Order: sequence, then C-alpha cells, then structure tokens
Amino acid sequence: MVLRIFLIIFVWICPSDLYADIYRYVDPEGVVHFTNTPADVKCDLYLREAPRQAVPEHAGDLTREWMDEYVDRFSRANDLSPALVKAIIKAESNGERFAVSPKGAQGMMQLMPFTSKRLKVSDPFDPVENIEGGVKYIKELFGVFRGNLVHTVAAYNAGPEAVRKYGGVPPYKETRQYVKRVLDYYRQYSSGE
Repeated sequence: MVLRIFLIIFVWICPSDLYADIYRYVDPEGVVHFTNTPADVKCDLYLREAPRQAVPEHAGDLTREWMDEYVDRFSRANDLSPALVKAIIKAESNGERFAVSPKGAQGMMQLMPFTSKRLKVSDPFDPVENIEGGVKYIKELFGVFRGNLVHTVAAYNAGPEAVRKYGGVPPYKETRQYVKRVLDYYRQYSSGE
C-alpha cells in the first residue's frame, strides 16, 4: 500500500519524465496485460508516448531536429543506423508529412496501406507512427535479406518479392536509381553521425 501511494505521488510530481508507449495484450484466458516493451505481435498500441498535440499540424513546421529525435529513438531501439532511416525518408518524401505517391504510398516513409495495416500504423500521416512503422519495416527487411543493405533498400522500394525474384536489385530503372540515391544519402548522413 505504501509503495502504491509512493508511485502515485511520484507520477503526479514527475509526469514529464515518465512517457512511454503502453501496449495491451489479452491472453487466451481473457486476462489483460499491459507493457511498454511488446514482445509479441499480438500486442496492440494502447496509449501513445506523447499527446498528438506535440506533433506539429503542418508539414512545414516539422523541423529537422524534431524529426531527428524520433528517427534516432526508433532506429536505435531497432539496432538500425539513424543515417539509413534519414536517407530513406529523404529519398521517399523529402521529409513531407502528407506525401502520397502515385502508387498510394503515404507519409514521410511512404508506407503502402497494406504495410501500414500490418505494422499497426493507424494514421500514416502522423509522422511519429509513420517513422516507427517504417523503421520496423526496414528491420524486418534486414532480417529477410540477412543484413544485406543493398537488397534491403531495393526491397523497401520494389518489394521483397521482386528482390527475391531477381536475386538482387530488380532491373527496374526507378529501383536502381532509388538504391543509388539512398546509398548516397546514407553515406552523407553517416559522415555526420
């Protein structure tokens, strides 16, 4: 009881230091579990780390420092280079929050709707969700292609099926230019890390 009172007082006094996403999972017996470190894909986002008001409403308000903070956080949490994620954002949308491709990819990291749904990105135009989803997708592709950077970048653009089919970068002009552009940005951003 004393510990519970202490925790309530501590949270009330220091709320700004305790932000963390909270995930919810219901086990087969119907017991609801909450965690800040989801280890299971069956976990659903229950409560986001920061209120949505913290995200600027207009794409022009998204400063590089603001974006870098989230890129760094999600990249490091997934053992990825923030420079790679920044390079993909630059190549995909040039950091435009409301970007939509002719093929329907959305947001800063240009997630396709089916990819957003699978990664549980409910609002692809929310840059926090979009960056988090994009980083998870890059991590997934690295696993599929056993850490091969070029194949991972090609798959981010053309899809993993196309990379498997051709045994590497597909012969599509767009994908070949995309891979070169991302790798150029990656080298540029890596030199600043």
